[in-house]
Amino acid sequence: MTSLSDKTFAAMMDWYPFFATLVGVPGWDDRLEDPSPEGHRDLRARLTDVLDRLDASDEDPVSKDVIRHQATSIITMIDARLVEHSVARGLNSPVSLLLRYTSQVDFSQRLPAIPRFLEQVAGRLVGTDRRPLARHVRSGADHVEKFLASPRQAWEGDADVRPAFARYRETLLSLPGRSDEQAGLCWLPEGEENYRKLVRDYTTASYTPAELHQLGHDLIAGLREEYAEIGSRLWGTSDVPEIFRRLRTELLWAKEEDMLVSAEQAVARANAEAPKWFGRLPKARCEVRFTPEQDRANAPFAYYADAALDGSRPGIYFLNPFDATSRSRTVSEVTAFHEAVPGHHFQITIAAETELTNVRKFAFVDSYLEGWGLYTERLADEMGLYSSDEARLGMLGLDGMRAGRLVVDTGLHALGWSRQQAVDYLRENTVMDNSEIEGEIDRYIETPGQALAYMVGRLEILRIRAEARAALGQSFDIRAFHDLVLENGIVPLSTLNALVTEWSGRA
Repeated sequence: MTSLSDKTFAAMMDWYPFFATLVGVPGWDDRLEDPSPEGHRDLRARLTDVLDRLDASDEDPVSKDVIRHQATSIITMIDARLVEHSVARGLNSPVSLLLRYTSQVDFSQRLPAIPRFLEQVAGRLVGTDRRPLARHVRSGADHVEKFLASPRQAWEGDADVRPAFARYRETLLSLPGRSDEQAGLCWLPEGEENYRKLVRDYTTASYTPAELHQLGHDLIAGLREEYAEIGSRLWGTSDVPEIFRRLRTELLWAKEEDMLVSAEQAVARANAEAPKWFGRLPKARCEVRFTPEQDRANAPFAYYADAALDGSRPGIYFLNPFDATSRSRTVSEVTAFHEAVPGHHFQITIAAETELTNVRKFAFVDSYLEGWGLYTERLADEMGLYSSDEARLGMLGLDGMRAGRLVVDTGLHALGWSRQQAVDYLRENTVMDNSEIEGEIDRYIETPGQALAYMVGRLEILRIRAEARAALGQSFDIRAFHDLVLENGIVPLSTLNALVTEWSGRA
């Protein structure tokens, strides 16, 4: 009899088949997601059945928490109908994700499924009451046009693929997009309720959108004090606008090759220091590579790709050198610590190398996943990994981005901010350049709530660690704490809190 863990994992992979291929789970290499209304209704029914049977099952308590979160969060995204207004850079844009993965996985078995997939996505966009932003329609169409204009060997096996993309692009261009003044979910039917559920699922904490909005403002204010302290030490000025100006216009990369060298050096330092802070280390190595050239214009500036389960591929920290000489080199080290070591590479690889069930190894819990990544950015400072105050300013720069996300994500989706209001806030309160800000805001608009997970996750992990340290006193062992956090797999923050509470004797 198939367990509820296995049923849930199968549903997760049906929701996200590319992930199965990336990590080497067999059975989905010829599959694409089914974004049709019928496909979503079927997946929702399967997950509802899992939830109905979960309490009476023999799954262990931690697995029950993970299964409940995974089933509930996928149902939330289905019910929010995000596929009907996500066409550009967001993490919910099916066609953008399809194009991104062409450089990462073998598409030979998937080629026959692509025309039908594109037809299904187009069908969700036509006649819906949830229109995408007009600018996102243009951006999505431009992305497809660039694909059509570039030769890609991966598509040469099926003559129907390129015409299918061309038809999808024509559908995009026919859509009546909504204006930048109504950018958030709150302007769409059931938007406020959908956003509340997305906030719950992405943060796995009990914050309201209003509380997160204020928390972001408070964190931004605190960061200004840290900027002033380091700026005085480094440049003799505590004037935050001047520090921002210098970070935006100076300390830029001279050439893209320097990005790779800096990242490799940071990862090497982290690997050397890690045994003092972690009892268990990943077996799979982590490589640093540039983003494939054909993906650079649309890919994030950095991201991590999981190691394959069978050891055929290491974990890979991808760096995007697109427009490198206009970007600050100060964020190089902090990004390497977040994405690679001791960030996502340690987190994801250690979980994958346990004997846990697949649903525990590979759950999509952003507050844990991205919270750990953000936690390790400050942990790296405790570990003595930053090479200079310039690099610490980069750490603050990314802190500011994540604190700013709390403000602008809730501003857009709960408070009715326009896109320009969100852009203006990040321009005034972070060191991000204009192109970064524009890309970030467009991502938040199409992926409501996800951007909240980073800072909420870090603050919760820090709170949990502080309470454990207070309870254990001199017997607190940071290596044992980190092992506990990583060896239990990917869990909601409330579950992590319960695990650490029991470990520290407070249960």
